[in-house]
Amino acid sequence: MADSFSKREKGEELKFELDQQLLFKAESRRNKLLGLWLAEIFGLTDDAANTYAKEVVISDLDEPGIEDVMRKVMSDIEKHSAPVTEDQVRAKIGELESVAIDQIKAEI
Repeated sequence: MADSFSKREKGEELKFELDQQLLFKAESRRNKLLGLWLAEIFGLTDDAANTYAKEVVISDLDEPGIEDVMRKVMSDIEKHSAPVTEDQVRAKIGELESVAIDQIKAEI
């Protein structure tokens, strides 16, 4: 009985670890897609767009949650005088979250 419980516990731990990895990858992908979306609005292309998308991904490593990304992109939106509101960015993040999850799952 103890052996069965131990196997189940290890299985649950492995599932949790895989779920966390999937979540991290999906959040990173979502942020990259957000960066590419904004890069297009800012008129950035090719290397500049990819560099900006990477900056958005890296900005999410500052603290848990999305607020560090929001501060960065809202500051960038203001710098570029882009016609994008905070509500639009938050809506786009919600939209891109499911896209990112689908993309990551398709790669597995």
